[in-house]
Amino acid sequence: MNWDQVQGNWKQFTGKVKEKWGKLTDDDLTAIAGKRDQLSGVLQERYGYEKEQAEKELDSFMTGIKP
Repeated sequence: MNWDQVQGNWKQFTGKVKEKWGKLTDDDLTAIAGKRDQLSGVLQERYGYEKEQAEKELDSFMTGIKP
């Protein structure tokens, strides 16, 4: 699975995103609209991640998603 597939099916993935990162609000998820760079930025804000850590978290998330 690649990020284009996540973005295309964002509504289906918001539950999984919220499970992993519970500090994200529904408004955050609506604003992100499946854009990886925006999700990375919000993770940095909410969790205090450095950019590299946010990217690692996203990569790990993608690995855990089954197509």
